[in-house]
Amino acid sequence: MQRRTAPWLRQFFSRGGIPGCVVLLGLLFFSPVLKAAPGESVTSAPVDWVFEATNHLGKWIWDTNTFDKQTVRFLRAFEIPPGAKVSRAILHITVDNGYTLFIDGDEIGRGSDWRTVTEYDVTQLLGPGRHILGVEGFNDRLEGGFIFGLHIEMGLQEPLDVISDNSWSVGPGDGRKWSGDKLAAATERTPIVIGPMHVRPWEIWPFGLATVPPLHPVVVHFWQRGWFLLMLFGTAAAALLFSLWLLTQLAAQAKAQKVLQVERVRIARDIHDDLGAQLTQLLLLGEVAQREQAENPPAQAQFSQICDRARELAHALDEVVWAVNARRDTVRDFTSYVCKYAQNYLKTTTIRCRLDVEPEIPATAFDLPVRRNLFLAVKEALNNAAKHSQADELFLRIYRREQKLSVAVEDNGRGFDMAQTGGERNGLTNMAQRMAEIGGTCEVVSQPGGGCLVVFTVPLPAAGRGWFQRAPRDDGRANNIEMSGSGT
Repeated sequence: MQRRTAPWLRQFFSRGGIPGCVVLLGLLFFSPVLKAAPGESVTSAPVDWVFEATNHLGKWIWDTNTFDKQTVRFLRAFEIPPGAKVSRAILHITVDNGYTLFIDGDEIGRGSDWRTVTEYDVTQLLGPGRHILGVEGFNDRLEGGFIFGLHIEMGLQEPLDVISDNSWSVGPGDGRKWSGDKLAAATERTPIVIGPMHVRPWEIWPFGLATVPPLHPVVVHFWQRGWFLLMLFGTAAAALLFSLWLLTQLAAQAKAQKVLQVERVRIARDIHDDLGAQLTQLLLLGEVAQREQAENPPAQAQFSQICDRARELAHALDEVVWAVNARRDTVRDFTSYVCKYAQNYLKTTTIRCRLDVEPEIPATAFDLPVRRNLFLAVKEALNNAAKHSQADELFLRIYRREQKLSVAVEDNGRGFDMAQTGGERNGLTNMAQRMAEIGGTCEVVSQPGGGCLVVFTVPLPAAGRGWFQRAPRDDGRANNIEMSGSGT
């Protein structure tokens, strides 16, 4: 602490040679200019007014030992009765030379002008229950002192005063959050009482008042609380672990899928090379035997049946190889295969086949269950048209619309009455069931004398987004490939 007055001035006061008013005016003239912390409003005390114990201020207190550049931490616990409502709570404080003020562990103010008492309105910060006051005082040099007063009014109840006296405790000197530790007040040493107001060397100080605007409690939202942050961290960690687990599962699934595709290619190759070769050899042997037994009509007829069955088995085997081969799992390959099948199938009939296929069909993945069920449904529709329609022209249209692939089989035959169709007629039930298994639809439109239209629609994979979409054309000109049957 810096020295307050010169020795000659102290003697001047002790002798009382000058009227008090002149002394006070002189002190006002020579005393330093009062300073306030940012946001504070400073009110100078009148010359005939000084701080006394009646201003709800206590006594000057400090630690048992005093030295320069000293920091002392004071603690005081008090309790507001349950159910009490604080109507007014005014706090006064000053420390020679500076202080930091805490309530319940939260810093509410600072000051560095020991000649000035700072007034805080803490009404909004106090409620029923136990509270902890904490003051961190700093002594620059010479004497150190701390004076404090808190006056709490609670309506009809008796006011409560908390002042600086020997009921305070000197808190710990380490860096922990001492001001909010409710146990520290009972475990640390007791300060010493230097004396009442205006005791030497503060005979004429504090002098002046700095008023701080009313303080309000800090609103802590739920997302700022520790439990929410901990829960958020736990959720993020769980999501990260779940994502890693999903990546592991996807990697394992991709590896298994790759192994499965390789195995499907191998099986398709083995079936084609082994069973296909044996069927071809059986067919050749049957044809040779048929020529050698030309003079034996019964044997020739049997060999002819064997050859026909062998050819049917060879065609069926080609379909199995195509379905099993993973290299054929594309929309483009499916379109090409279905068109070739329809052409070859209708060669032996009097039906002329027209193909209307969307251009630039992409080689996007087309899963085995989808393309197999769709192919079998189209095959059933072609078979029904060949057997029952009595048509001379058939359109096979393949196009995309709204991320779906549609295959339409339309003939100009005799048609039938949909209302009189049995549940099993023309394989309509089988086709509908196959489409339902893969999430597709089967629509049949027909009337007597008006032909028949069967439209199969299946969803395309996500990779097909952004494809060029083209609606079917009925003019029979663009992108049509015409093939006549054997009877035309």
